[in-house]
Amino acid sequence: RAMSVDPTVAAAATHADASDHVSVLTVFALTTIMAFASALGALPYLARSNRAGVSKHFTSLANACACGVMLAASFDLIHEGQPHGAMSVAVGVVAGAALIARAQTWLSERGDGLSFLELRGADARKTMMIVGIMAAHAFGEGCGVGVSFSGQSGWRQGRLVTLAIGAHNVPEGLAVANVLAAKGVKPVTCAWWCVVTSLPQPLLAVP
Repeated sequence: RAMSVDPTVAAAATHADASDHVSVLTVFALTTIMAFASALGALPYLARSNRAGVSKHFTSLANACACGVMLAASFDLIHEGQPHGAMSVAVGVVAGAALIARAQTWLSERGDGLSFLELRGADARKTMMIVGIMAAHAFGEGCGVGVSFSGQSGWRQGRLVTLAIGAHNVPEGLAVANVLAAKGVKPVTCAWWCVVTSLPQPLLAVP
């Protein structure tokens, strides 16, 4: 015997699904704001607009803070991935480390001919490594945020993930700003490059 469904319950379920539906424009707007949160990492340097005011002690503390937060986040990601297969997690970690090592070797082979902004040689190589790594891993974050907005709990889940990644973008921006500011790059330029490294997030979240 077929079971009848209460029209009120069915209407409520339909309304709930509709209320959790998120438009493409909303996803793009929220993830763009999330990406621009990276610029907050450059605030300490914007506040100290005079380059001479940025001491080595301050830069060391900022580096330690950024590294600590991102290291904790990395271990958290490894822990979350373990239930899906320890071997897969290990392969991913090794593959990522190998890719970074290969990129560093490739840049080293270019010698002193490398240039980035007003930087040359070893300074340019180190800066390009940091900027490149941050931008590359932002692709995965963008995909993750985009997926979180799908499904029946799209709005609630997507909003939570967006806030979490946005908060995580701040220390990442600080790491980028640390490297650039230590080499004498202007604070405004540091803030701009902080945002650039996170731009893949909205670009990948929408598709």
